[in-house]
Amino acid sequence: MILSFAPGRPIPEGELCERLGEALAQGVPRGRRVLVIVPDDTRTLPMPAIARALVEGLAPRVRELSFLVALGTHPPLSEGALRRHLGEVKVRIHQHAWDDPRALARVGELSCEEMEEISRGLLKVSVPIEINRLALEYDLLLIVNPVFPHEVVGFSGGHKYFFPGISGPEMVNVSHWLGALITNPKVNGHKETPVREMIERAAARVPTPRLGLSLVLSGHEVMGLFLGEVREAWSAAADLSSEINIRWTDRPYHTVISVAPAMYRELWTAGKCMYKLEPVVEDGGTLVIYAPHISEISPTHGEWLLKVGYHTRDYFLALWDRFRDAPRAVLAHSTHVKGIGTFRGGVERPRIEVVLATGIPEEICRRINLGYRDLASIRPEEFAGREEEGVLLVPNAGEQLWRLSDGTVPDIDKL
Repeated sequence: MILSFAPGRPIPEGELCERLGEALAQGVPRGRRVLVIVPDDTRTLPMPAIARALVEGLAPRVRELSFLVALGTHPPLSEGALRRHLGEVKVRIHQHAWDDPRALARVGELSCEEMEEISRGLLKVSVPIEINRLALEYDLLLIVNPVFPHEVVGFSGGHKYFFPGISGPEMVNVSHWLGALITNPKVNGHKETPVREMIERAAARVPTPRLGLSLVLSGHEVMGLFLGEVREAWSAAADLSSEINIRWTDRPYHTVISVAPAMYRELWTAGKCMYKLEPVVEDGGTLVIYAPHISEISPTHGEWLLKVGYHTRDYFLALWDRFRDAPRAVLAHSTHVKGIGTFRGGVERPRIEVVLATGIPEEICRRINLGYRDLASIRPEEFAGREEEGVLLVPNAGEQLWRLSDGTVPDIDKL
């Protein structure tokens, strides 16, 4: 490990940049062409300060320096949004284009046999390994990644910024669907998962040398900084994040108001407000995603979600012929937002009710099979401090995972 710094207190920006600059001088050889892979603005990170430190630390040492925004399937950022996200850095900035075959290069394949082994028998499909071709055109890749509990892979970060961060559509679809088959409660906040194994095996096919810069935050404060081999840096960050970003509670709640931060501009990302709180909603309870600023499902996947709606995993599996042509990532998002539940005797029974209090019209909410609450009927402050009544208000939801202190998680097999 080149840098492992977790002092048990918030790290001020100045100290963070100083430590990072010293580590880069030690870890990045001179004269290389370096591509820095960074998250978009749907992740909490002091990205302008980090970008400035990277440019100041690397530009004098390397032959070429560029940034690539790992969008996954998120919409590209506007020029103004890029400036706000990265600051006024003087480097070439690329944005990933997951659906443009010209932007992708194939580096291998996960065979049917591999996927059956990785998925513990849940999936037997071959998966082409496609990655943004820029990742093959530089001498060194530096992956900048915040590490939080995650619904698909267990903990975000590390090589997840290859797959799905800068990957082709098949890796996106299959990895997300595998996570959905296992279910969010059984994946989220677990370090080693089948999806993480899938990502690591695919990453091993990418020949370019790389380093990982993994960061752990509590709210907006950086608590840990790890630079080194990608998996090693990610592993250390995941251990720290499990201490900082998992909240434990002694009881479940019948009503949860999950307030989406402004960085989630669509339901596709605001779904995290459900994923991180599903484990502490009691059976038959209600979770409200409160987001006055959100007015659309997804600019990328909205048409598919209007067709498919939001349903439990077992609903999709029972009616597979009806949904087999839908992108698996769409089905995964759908069932993650709806939560676990059963489909027996032709009747779908979600474990909890998920309600939108957003700018999405009631007609659309009913059409996509989610509940609706008029924004005017909710004053979030009225739900604060009512935990003993079974009511939980969570401001700025989406990055901290809530779990029960006894370690139990909702389980489809017990419904």
